[in-house]
Amino acid sequence: MTSPLTLFLCGDVMTGRGVDQALPHPGDPRIHEPHVKSAERYVEIAERANGPIPRPVEFSYIWGDALEELARVRPSARIVNLETSITRSDDYWRGKGINYRMHPHNVPCLTAARIDCCVLANNHVLDYGYPGLIETLESLQRLGVTTAGAGRNLAEARAPAVIDVPGQGRVIVFAFGTETSGILPGWAATEDRPGVSFLQDLSDQTLEQVAETLRSVKRPRDVVVASIHWGDNWGFAVPEDHVRFAHGLIHAEVDIVHGHSSHNVRPIEVFEGKLILYGCGDFLDDYEGIGGHEEFRDDLTLMYFPTVDPLTGRLSDLRMTPMRIRHFKVNRASREEAGWLSDTITRESERFDFRLELREDHRLELRWAYDGCARDDRRRDRT
Repeated sequence: MTSPLTLFLCGDVMTGRGVDQALPHPGDPRIHEPHVKSAERYVEIAERANGPIPRPVEFSYIWGDALEELARVRPSARIVNLETSITRSDDYWRGKGINYRMHPHNVPCLTAARIDCCVLANNHVLDYGYPGLIETLESLQRLGVTTAGAGRNLAEARAPAVIDVPGQGRVIVFAFGTETSGILPGWAATEDRPGVSFLQDLSDQTLEQVAETLRSVKRPRDVVVASIHWGDNWGFAVPEDHVRFAHGLIHAEVDIVHGHSSHNVRPIEVFEGKLILYGCGDFLDDYEGIGGHEEFRDDLTLMYFPTVDPLTGRLSDLRMTPMRIRHFKVNRASREEAGWLSDTITRESERFDFRLELREDHRLELRWAYDGCARDDRRRDRT
């Protein structure tokens, strides 16, 4: 009998710019923004808000309390959206305005958390041009971190990451990005040009093309994750075309839809027994101390731990650990902060018919109805 499989998913991991300056091998701090010319400025803003950040920090520092949580849960696969270029290239994309890069010698910050897959179909992976993308791919591949959503050509960009889980099956990660997230249409990979796996739109025709690729790869006991960079940065609303497209992916045998791009967490849905995360928020960034949009609490984030049946792909459990970004690292959220996340997600996800339960240990658990029956509350004590 195949045992349930637990994954770790989170939103945007932005280890470039200010975070890169705090790591052991900071790159050239010059950046090309309209009002800020040095990545060091973001360190100064964060320190002014919350006190000194010790530099250089160890590679594991940025994960903070998340490392203990990962060790406790022991997920079978760890998947993040890596929203930065890993490069020494100075060939920044002119006119884009915001450009993220991390020095290649800082890549061990990802293996410090034993990340299995970095999703790259996002609006920062080509910030330093095609040379920067190639160096990003090479840097991750040297350390054995799989990638999805970008490549040296269209075939490589569309190819999924495959994570073998001994005794349980495979986790297959497809990744896509849309223009609504800030990805430039010119970043789309072609047969003879590097780039990202780009969705021109969320039409039925696009969905059928994606579905055809998914079905050609999936085997029995595969858990398929469709990771999508979509939508704008702020707000809780989920566009109707996102809902329709996500439902279509579930019908195409996707088991988890992993949405990201928004800086704040967005609603959750369980559709036909499968998990849809419409927006996971930022998991790590250098926005600390920057004002604006405080009502969305972009400093509060979640570690998502869905457990699925590899034979059916159906969700059997979703535990979430509330975290807070502070001092350029991930810290356990207070009970008050965890309560804010629970109340906000439950309120904004009302139409999707579930509730979040705030447990004694400050973790969250999803409660939903499926197969016509309420979930067995005895599961709440299971770790």
